[in-house]
Parts: sequence; structure tokens; C-alpha cells
Amino acid sequence: MSILKTVTLALGVAALTVGQGALAKNAPGVTDTSIKIGNTNPYSGPASSYSTIGKSIGAYFKMINENGGVNGRKIDWISVDDGYSPPKTKEQFRKLIEREKVAFMFQSLGTPTNSAVHRYMNKKKVPQLFVATGATKWGDPKNFPWTMGFQPNYQTMGKIFGGYVMKNHPNGKIGILYQNDDYGKDYLVGLKAALGDKASTMIVKEETYEVTDPTIDSQIVNLKASGANIFYNVSIPKFAAQAIKKSYDIGWKPVHLLNDVSNSVASVLSPAGLDKSQGILSAAYLKDPTDSAWKDDAEFKEWQAFMAKHYPEGDATNPFNGYGYAVASLMVHVLEKCGNDLSRENIMKQAASIKDFRLKMALPGINVNTSADDFYPVEQAQMMVFKGESWERFGDLISADSL
Repeated sequence: MSILKTVTLALGVAALTVGQGALAKNAPGVTDTSIKIGNTNPYSGPASSYSTIGKSIGAYFKMINENGGVNGRKIDWISVDDGYSPPKTKEQFRKLIEREKVAFMFQSLGTPTNSAVHRYMNKKKVPQLFVATGATKWGDPKNFPWTMGFQPNYQTMGKIFGGYVMKNHPNGKIGILYQNDDYGKDYLVGLKAALGDKASTMIVKEETYEVTDPTIDSQIVNLKASGANIFYNVSIPKFAAQAIKKSYDIGWKPVHLLNDVSNSVASVLSPAGLDKSQGILSAAYLKDPTDSAWKDDAEFKEWQAFMAKHYPEGDATNPFNGYGYAVASLMVHVLEKCGNDLSRENIMKQAASIKDFRLKMALPGINVNTSADDFYPVEQAQMMVFKGESWERFGDLISADSL
């Protein structure tokens, strides 16, 4: 196995009793002094701009170690490359679970990649925790009790964008670009639900792409030719940047709705050109590093200090690093709740019983809540517009319950 990065981290200083040691011995991936956590990330391939998430998580765990850790154990964080390729993901998951004997998988990235191991993980009864994808399928505890999402699900985000269109552009003509998999289709389902009966008349063109495509230039040309004056852009960073640039280059100036997984200034808007990105709309649930509103915020300053000390090679303007920091804080919280019972069953139980946890770097008013029948940890977001060199939020927080 090509192990890109292994970080060994202390999980605390509490002494273990004989009974606790026996419990640890019986739990897969757990000993008296350590716990193995597995992860796959696209350190190469078309989604490699997300790779900094895995690195920032490793840096967070390292910080936890240096500050005494949690409950007397070390984390062996094993993060490996799957290239955003489902067959490679299958291979890596099997190695991590069957050879490395990790206790569970955490924050593996991608809808198509996690989909490839979804049934396998539930058959093996290994937690597939806080997956780095917002597909709606990750919130199905009845049929997949060992898999849980993290971010607002894509259908919810699609409804938020659709609600904005209905309120501000009820007679608009919508052209859509989306990735041809569950990720892209979920966003589309949410948008159409918000548009209701008007979806069939408002949507004038749908274009798809495959992650193996070199460019999406022809799709953008087709969308412009359709007469669409609203562009619903559901694409990962590589293609989102291409879409922004191509739209500008051919003189197409629609209302541009950019999905939240690609609204990084560092990874998307800057490569496309900030001058070409003016006025783009998106939504967020975490504090954006480029937003000057947070310059005096204590939590934001804490994150900046973390980046400077523990991940200095990382880009402190990239929200993907804020994302990694946030979700790592949630994982540590769950481990704290587990105490010395690190059985797979208890890890899943604690992940499914989170109450009003203040997620680091989340927008004010956003807390994490889960239950045995609610596997969607984050369910709120806020609209924002790109101006100058940063995003500006507007409107109120929008909750999934209100849609």
C-alpha cells in the first residue's frame, strides 16, 4: 500500500485500568496505547485540490498530540491516495481494513469513491464516519447504519440555490452543468424540488461531464447557446475553474450559482481569475478565510495560529484547510465521548448522539446535532457573493428544516 502520510498522535494522558486494557484489546484497531484511523484522499488525479483537507486533518491531530491528546491513546492516522478513482478506493479500503486493521474510516473524500465501498463498509460493520461528500445517501441509518455524512447534503444545498432563484429570478432561464454521478444528480434533485412546477420551463439546458474529461469547454458553449441567463454550476474545483474562465472568455454573463464544494478562492476562483469571478453566488456553512468580517474573531484567530504553527506549508486563505480543521475537531469530540470504550459499536453510537456541538470555524448559529435517526451533522448554510478578492455573506442562515 502506498501510504502517503502516517501521523502518530497521543490521545491523552489518563492511566488505563486493567479492565480498560482488556476492552481495548478486543476492539479492532485499538490497543491500550493507540487507535488506528484510516482515510483515503485524492492526493493525485482530477480532484487533487482537495488533498489539503487530509493534510490539515493530520496537522490537527498532531496538535492534539502535542497538547496531551484524548483518553491516553495515540492515533495512528493513515491517509492514502486513491486518485478520486473508485476502483482504487476499493483497493485502499480493503488494505486499510483487512491488512492495517484500522478501527474505522474517517473523512474519505468523494461521492463516487465512497459509493464504491458503501455496501462493503456496512457489511463489514466498520464505521464510515463523516465522509467528505454531501450526497444524500450518507444520511440513511435504517439501511446503512455504519455510514454518516458531515456537511449539508447536496439536495439541501440545491434547494437553497433554487429558493434564491425563485425569489430573485422567477422568470429566469437556467443552464446546468453537473458531474454525471450521485454528487451532481443530488444537487439537481434539490434545485428541481425548489423550482417545483416551473422546473420544466425554467431549465432550458442540462450538460454533464465525466471526471475523466479533460475540459468542459464544449458544455459551456452549449449552455450559452441555449439562451440561459442563469448558470447552475455543479462541478469539482478543476472543472469549476474551467467553467468560470470559459464563460468569461466567450462573453457569457449569466447569474452564476457555484456549488459550495468548489467555492475556494485559492483552488478555484484565483486559478480561473478573480476578475472573471466577480458576482458569482455560492453558499457556505464555515467561516471563509478571505472574509474580513472574521479578522477580529477569536475562533478565527485560533485557526490562523493553528495554520502558522502546525500547518505552515498550507494555504491560510484556502477554506478546504478550515474544513479539515473543523471536521477534525468533531472527530476528536466523538473520541472524547467514547471514553475508553473504542469498540466500533460505541464509536458509531457516540457519533450518532451529538448534542449542540460548537463546530470550530462554523458560521455563528451553526451547531452539530445527530441522533439514531438523523445522520446529517450539519444542516444549515448561508448565501454569499464574490466581490473584489473575497466572499461576502448575505441573508439569514437557511436550515434544511425550513426548505
